[in-house]
Amino acid sequence: MANNKKFRRIRIKQRVRKIISGTPERPRMSVFRSNRDIYVQLIDDTTGTTLASSSSAVSEICSQKITKTEKSALVGKAIAEKAKASNITAVVFDRNGYLYHGRVKALADAAREGGLIF
Repeated sequence: MANNKKFRRIRIKQRVRKIISGTPERPRMSVFRSNRDIYVQLIDDTTGTTLASSSSAVSEICSQKITKTEKSALVGKAIAEKAKASNITAVVFDRNGYLYHGRVKALADAAREGGLIF
């Protein structure tokens, strides 16, 4: 069953990535969710560079005794602050094949509250 879920996510990811890509003005906000942590990057696909990144594995977020969903919200706020520091206001959201639910939704909502437009 685990392999079926993984292959399903990869198929969804490939289908979405055919359509969306990041530019320097509007980078792609890519989310990776592991069982323990959540990671997010702002990627410029024209040059293949990462403009900003954040994760729940950093010591400020990891040391707090809160739920994974609440940690995801903190990561969303952190990436919004880093994007503003880099003069990025609008992004293209890439949920990377994950359902827009739970931790992914919490991250996206917190990034929107932080000022990112997508």
